[in-house]
Amino acid sequence: MAQKMIVFIIATGILAYYIYTPIPEEVDQKLKITMLNSLIRTWDHVGQLLEWLGWRHVMHSLRILTDMQNIPALSDENITVTDTIFSGVPVRLYVPTQQTNELKRGIIYIHGGGWCLGSPAMKSYDTVSRNTAKDLNAVIVSTSYRLAPEFHFPTQFDDVYTVVKYFLQDHILAEYSVDPERTGISGDSAGGNLAAAVTQQIAEDAEVRNKPKIQALIYPALQPIDFDTPSYQQNKNMPLLTKSLTVRFWSEYFANDPSLYHAMASNTHMALEFNYLFTFVNWSMYLPENVKQSYTYSEPMFGKAELLQKYPGLMDSRAAPLLVKDSKLKLLPKTYVMTCEYDVLRDDGIMYVMRLRNAGVSVTHYHVKDGLHGALSLNSWPFDLENTKIVEAHYINWLDKNL
Repeated sequence: MAQKMIVFIIATGILAYYIYTPIPEEVDQKLKITMLNSLIRTWDHVGQLLEWLGWRHVMHSLRILTDMQNIPALSDENITVTDTIFSGVPVRLYVPTQQTNELKRGIIYIHGGGWCLGSPAMKSYDTVSRNTAKDLNAVIVSTSYRLAPEFHFPTQFDDVYTVVKYFLQDHILAEYSVDPERTGISGDSAGGNLAAAVTQQIAEDAEVRNKPKIQALIYPALQPIDFDTPSYQQNKNMPLLTKSLTVRFWSEYFANDPSLYHAMASNTHMALEFNYLFTFVNWSMYLPENVKQSYTYSEPMFGKAELLQKYPGLMDSRAAPLLVKDSKLKLLPKTYVMTCEYDVLRDDGIMYVMRLRNAGVSVTHYHVKDGLHGALSLNSWPFDLENTKIVEAHYINWLDKNL
């Protein structure tokens, strides 16, 4: 009997560990968030065990969870949905069936997933793209890109850039009845990173005549050189994106190298000779006082230069859009940035807002005070949240007014 009681206590403790997560009082529907976070944590831990045993990469295990959410391209009375290829890259295309005398707006959407997971076929992304196409009578190009750990930077950037350049050609826009002066680029999380990086590159690309009118960045990841911002400290164990998972995503973006992950996790992956880059992400300069709170900026710790010599992408603005001079930011179009209070990526977005405004760019900053990472995509049963409807409505309304 005593042995059974011990086993029961241990099992109960393990279950409580996976289920219990401290969630701020401001966040609604805690039960749904707790259950979803428990699922993600359990799957992540199982994946890490399988990786430790040498059976499969942890991202391959996590990918099972996201692939389970994929749905086919289904058209309805409002939208024709097709899976097709743009210049060698798979995309899911949403074309409104409503006929008008005006040309349509066009948006390229880039999904998140830490450059390792996800696709336009996920139900959450399909829902956002479908709703955006219907509400705006706009053509939505939801693009895929090759994923880590099979592929690393700059492959993901190159795939998205290829799609954007292809779509912005005159004859392609004309084929889909899209106004060349009313196009935009949007994305969330890692997709927000790619959206920001592509928009910067497009602005300077002489081959692209039709420049995007807007960019919309949803809780974007914008820099991999300082993982000690206030939001990383405050939200390191917050659902649904922990600091450790974020760092793992970043490290996998560049390489399958555990030494890189461990250096990034300890914030010692930068070398002293590249300390000038920290001026672009010095949060003590760019975060308002209410965001900095009681956190104190400390000088970065530096490691050896070997990692940066091996993985120069860490310093490449195509991977880290915050690492650019103001002269490049001045070229950018009207911008929308969404951040969430309880998100490790919050301060990346806020710093970009401040730097864009300092460069003279028109920016709308929508801060979700009770939001967690993934606020736009928690729209599918059984983990659909009421707050997601508000977040999506704000995003689509901004697009409607500015595109």
